[in-house]
Amino acid sequence: MRPESRDARLVRTLDEHGEALRRLARAYAIDGISADDLMQEIAIALWDALPSFRGECSERTFVFRVARNRALTHRHRRGRTTQSLDDAETIADPAPGADVAVEQRSQHELLMRHVQRLPETLRSVVVMRLEGMHDLEIAEVLGISAGNVAVRLTRARAALRSTMVAPSGQQS
Repeated sequence: MRPESRDARLVRTLDEHGEALRRLARAYAIDGISADDLMQEIAIALWDALPSFRGECSERTFVFRVARNRALTHRHRRGRTTQSLDDAETIADPAPGADVAVEQRSQHELLMRHVQRLPETLRSVVVMRLEGMHDLEIAEVLGISAGNVAVRLTRARAALRSTMVAPSGQQS
């Protein structure tokens, strides 16, 4: 069997991980256009990096490490700083009678707006957990211990809970 060409490997990798990478890009970008730009940057970074993949971790872990590093560079270049959780915008609840799909999309958008406002150390673990990664996988991507991942997830959940639920118990 012939080895996979560089282009074919990139196409396969994007087919397998593209949707997760798009969600990661949206979590680090300020808007849809910026997310598209970031996704292109991630694809280029993967094209450059895939030949150096030696199988020391799972391909998924490697891909997320490359994508996260590109996302951090993208945010730094754009000069965007993380907003304070206190500055989180409120999103109105959907109109009564909206079907379940619209409600779920609205809740997901609300969650992602709040995730975008988390400090980087917390945002990265939340994004990867939402992609179904386990503590050990996240730890490999970030170069930290699984225990540290668990601590960061606990802190992120607390921060999200405090900003997403108003004092009266209603969502903001």
